[in-house]
Amino acid sequence: MNVIEVKKLTKKFDNVVAVDGISFEVRKGEIFGFLGPNGAGKSTTISILATLLDPTSGEARINNFSVLEDRNDVRKSIGLVFQDPSLDDRLTAEENLRFHARLYGVLPKEYKERVDEVLELVELKDRRNDIVRTFSGGMKRRLEIARGLIHYPAVLFLDEPTIGLDPQTRAHLWEYILKLKKEKEMTIFMTTHYMNEAEYCDRIAVIDHGKIVALDTPTNLKKKIGGDIIRMKSAEKEKLEEEIKKKYNLKVKEGEGGSVQIEVENAETFMPRLFNELDSKIESIELRRPTLDDVFLSLTGRMIREEHASEKDEFRDQMRIRGRR
Repeated sequence: MNVIEVKKLTKKFDNVVAVDGISFEVRKGEIFGFLGPNGAGKSTTISILATLLDPTSGEARINNFSVLEDRNDVRKSIGLVFQDPSLDDRLTAEENLRFHARLYGVLPKEYKERVDEVLELVELKDRRNDIVRTFSGGMKRRLEIARGLIHYPAVLFLDEPTIGLDPQTRAHLWEYILKLKKEKEMTIFMTTHYMNEAEYCDRIAVIDHGKIVALDTPTNLKKKIGGDIIRMKSAEKEKLEEEIKKKYNLKVKEGEGGSVQIEVENAETFMPRLFNELDSKIESIELRRPTLDDVFLSLTGRMIREEHASEKDEFRDQMRIRGRR
């Protein structure tokens, strides 16, 4: 069963095509990742799905509700955890949750049952009466997730949920996210620029220049790279490259640090052949499995770590363009 359905979705800002006819589905209970360089259209797409922006053309449905015709039903069906902090830090944890619950029309009886559950889920039950400004960054993030769950949404949107957090806190936060998936069968739609976090996703859509260029499981995406990666350094680099091309008919790439890079299946059995059959001197050799960084680079021509600007900057730029229309 699909909880999100997008068909030929397009969004234009004047002459800029931010989202270019994309189509995809998100299944109930899966973690779906949206990856792409800055300005690729990730935030624009999520803003349309969350009814913050109208599409130029195309269709999008959340929980079987149209983002154009059933806005209120869509908003009741989703929870949002923004990239920027959005809590009222002068209120207590529970006051933040109560205010959000009232906005979503959660009945008092239901709220009493849910508030304990969501606070316990993110391990903040003992801090419910504490002022939020006394919380650490990780605690605030956990409270924002609890707030996004208080009305029991069909889909939880997480926009860079662990940005600005230290590695240990990021790991703990992911424990809560995976717990949501397991215990609540929650559908989670997330963006992240941490490629190791993308490994947690059931499926990933890579978007570039407003188009989805790949959509599959992390394992299948890495398989498309072409095999294991072998990097070699040699003082006879040009000779080594020509020798590899002639003897093995392999494509040679420029690796990091001026290394010679090739991609092969079953590298463990292929490497002994290199040592035994090559005339060129090899100074060092490295074997590793393809990563999502390799996938990202192969598909978009960019390294994810090169993307310094945040998605909120992309959205703000688009809103400024929209405001001039």
